[in-house]
Amino acid sequence: MESAPVRLVMLGPPGAGKGTQGARFARQRGVPWISTGEILRQEVQAGTPIGRAAKVIMDAGRLIGDDIMIGIARDRLERQDAAQGFVLDGFPRSLPQAEALDTLVDDRSPLVVVDIEVPVETLITRLRARKICRNCGWNAAPGVEACAKCGGPLVQRSDDNIDVVRERLRIYERSTAPIVEYYRDRPTYRSVDGDQTLDAVAADIAAAVASVVGSRR
Repeated sequence: MESAPVRLVMLGPPGAGKGTQGARFARQRGVPWISTGEILRQEVQAGTPIGRAAKVIMDAGRLIGDDIMIGIARDRLERQDAAQGFVLDGFPRSLPQAEALDTLVDDRSPLVVVDIEVPVETLITRLRARKICRNCGWNAAPGVEACAKCGGPLVQRSDDNIDVVRERLRIYERSTAPIVEYYRDRPTYRSVDGDQTLDAVAADIAAAVASVVGSRR
């Protein structure tokens, strides 16, 4: 693949596959996969004050406040390993967060934005079947029987029951989908069909990024 630094923002509703595809792309490019949701779940697992407050909000299917999310993203993007590129998953999730991200990055390489599009009924099916590790919070791919990180048992996420799933999708449409409009007219924006096999989606994402690298945001 190309050696140019890539700074990729993964967009898409809950269940679109942002985490799976973002982590896969990051491994291939040798850049950090930065999942703000994963960071929050680690805080929850550790029982920190932020984690305890976030758990109540996440269990209800609501979004964490902009100030907390912007602070988490800023702290992570300032680490040295993100200087040569990154994949952002779960941020931005609101227009204030998208505007803040523009102030956190410069013009040395383009900010590539890929939106994964998936039909609503497919999202609901995926989310209801999704599981995480009870011990460490690792997100399991479909069909996996045990945690690949620690071997722990897999359980359904507390925010993936049917009522919370539908609420999360409603919140996405109301609060997060407008971000697509924020980015849509940029030459570095692309959309891909997420209702395909994992390999097909990964190939489309790689092609989308390759078509953008070299342009400016």
